Amino acid sequence: MRLHELKPPAGSRKSRRRVGRGSGSGLGKTCGRGHKGQRSRSGGRGKPGYEGGQMPLQRRLPKRGFTNIFRKKYSLINLRDLARFEAGSVIGPEGLAAAGLIKKPTDQVKLLGHGKVDSPLTLKVHGVTASAKAAVEAVGGQVEIISG
Repeated sequence: MRLHELKPPAGSRKSRRRVGRGSGSGLGKTCGRGHKGQRSRSGGRGKPGYEGGQMPLQRRLPKRGFTNIFRKKYSLINLRDLARFEAGSVIGPEGLAAAGLIKKPTDQVKLLGHGKVDSPLTLKVHGVTASAKAAVEAVGGQVEIISG
């Protein structure tokens, strides 16, 4: 068997429906759209969510909760992620972005305490949990909080 001899299995490929090609085709004249009305016209679909004047679902449902517009969004780093860095190195957001641990060097970074760190490192982050700070300082490293 060669590439030019390959064919799909019989019955697996269906031909496109050709509408408006005479009454003998079963889809002539109105082309399966029926007579008159919005959906018979070209472009005859309402806007998404429009329910013909009935109060739309997104307006009928009750609103709940509160969105804090001043919320800080952190990129999270765990202690186990720091194993790739050499002992004694100074690690900031730029170094984390270069290592692929965060997307952009402008991201706010928070250090979490999952895992363990073996070598002393100097970390410059925007936030740190108490357990992560204790673990870094236990092996002789330090954590600096930077504003931003």
